[in-house]
Amino acid sequence: MNKNVIISIGRQFGSGGHEIGEKLAERLGIPFYDRNLVTMAADKLHISPGKAEESDEKDMDRFLVYYASTSMHYASMYMNEELFEPISQKVFEAQREIIETLASKGSCIIVGRCADDILRDQPGLINVFITADKKDRIKRIAEKYELSDRKAAERIRKVERERRYYYEKHTGKSWGDISSHQIMLNVSQLGIDKAVDVLEALYKANLGT
Repeated sequence: MNKNVIISIGRQFGSGGHEIGEKLAERLGIPFYDRNLVTMAADKLHISPGKAEESDEKDMDRFLVYYASTSMHYASMYMNEELFEPISQKVFEAQREIIETLASKGSCIIVGRCADDILRDQPGLINVFITADKKDRIKRIAEKYELSDRKAAERIRKVERERRYYYEKHTGKSWGDISSHQIMLNVSQLGIDKAVDVLEALYKANLGT
């Protein structure tokens, strides 16, 4: 019987995690899922992709406004469901079901969306977090979006604050911490292609080939 191997990729913004996932998927000939998971969840809920994405952004905005005016800890906030829009939880649950279905169908690569935690009991899971030095992330984002270094750094802070909040809210684990992941790869040390090589070798080892 063929064994499904799922590679979940968490990543710092600007680290090259998406590019690594795309290159790896092309090399291995397996499906790659990233932002398209939002579209799939929106279709499942019969809402627009924009509304699905907005739900998490509004969730974050409401949290920040409330958190700034209180001394509440993240964990306490998670317990107060009345503070959050119900649609955000529906989008998350839809994505959870989609991720579980995709993982049951065959080997694939999934970027973000708490896939590492959703599939934590999957025998063939490879759970990796991609990081890079701050200066390299700023350079990548500045070039990609045609921003100044200052604006790129601001964008990185905003996106990573959102990713941390989303991940920790839904998993109860620390985003980007080695205790939450099997493997951490620093692209500033390895480079994109070597990171792909490492994950390809792990994938083949898990397949037993």
